[in-house]
Amino acid sequence: MNRLCGFTDEAADSLEGQVRATRALGWSWMEARSVDGVNLHDLSDAAFAETRRTLEEAGIGVLCLGSTIANWSKSVDGDFNESLETTRRAIARMRLLGTRLVRIMSYALIRDAAGGIADDQKKEERFRRLREICARFLDAGITPVHENCFNYGGMSWEHTLELLGEVPGLRLVFDTGNPSLTPDFRKPRPWPNQNPREVYERLREYIVHVHIKDGVRDPLTEEEKYYFPDEGVCGVDWMIENLLATGYDGAFSIEPHMGFVFHDATVKWSDEARFSNYVEYGRRFGRMLADAKGRAGGGQP
Repeated sequence: MNRLCGFTDEAADSLEGQVRATRALGWSWMEARSVDGVNLHDLSDAAFAETRRTLEEAGIGVLCLGSTIANWSKSVDGDFNESLETTRRAIARMRLLGTRLVRIMSYALIRDAAGGIADDQKKEERFRRLREICARFLDAGITPVHENCFNYGGMSWEHTLELLGEVPGLRLVFDTGNPSLTPDFRKPRPWPNQNPREVYERLREYIVHVHIKDGVRDPLTEEEKYYFPDEGVCGVDWMIENLLATGYDGAFSIEPHMGFVFHDATVKWSDEARFSNYVEYGRRFGRMLADAKGRAGGGQP
């Protein structure tokens, strides 16, 4: 059964708003990232205890933790002990929540003096760090999943495969919108966007979790535009149908980015508009999934 969830901090900052959005969609799972702007693994002990109690009372589980470990804001030259300490806190809290998936990345890209991408991305150091991080999660019975995002492992599908091959136990969370929002760094500057269908087809066999997003980047201005999944440009409907037809039984997690972007504080609608957009996005995706299941010969989501 394909469970549905979403990055609820895109619906509201407060946990109360996040719970309300999940209930409005009739879902019983969420992909946790932040509460009042603070990631779950960085909350104070008291705030985390209150978060856990609220979720238990609401009957809502955390299917995946969207951690900040090794993400686009973290340098591969930074203090590795900080990454390990965050990993330790994440494991402890995920055990309490019964969460078995954690989203990580592969550190920020290194830029050259001209603003391009440096030839030396210190990939061996990235691999070394991620091996240790992933080993700790795996020892705790947690599956680490890497996102095809703006970090080393998302520079192209070839970089993703390289990373997965170098880090035992690391799997893939595939974001349907990220290819067309991310440069293909194998090609000359100005880098074109990656091809969503090509990236999906190259990585399909490694996917264990899916983020639903749709958008596109202008390679010249780097302006990003986001869409509802049934109105976008990435072929989300085709990907979903193909996933189902090839036996995917994992979850789908919406990440609209339409009224709230976690990495861009300039994108922020009113609380009411943000909440309504998230719920509408979830409903539209629910209909898309039901239609895809019908075409793929399945039942209802």
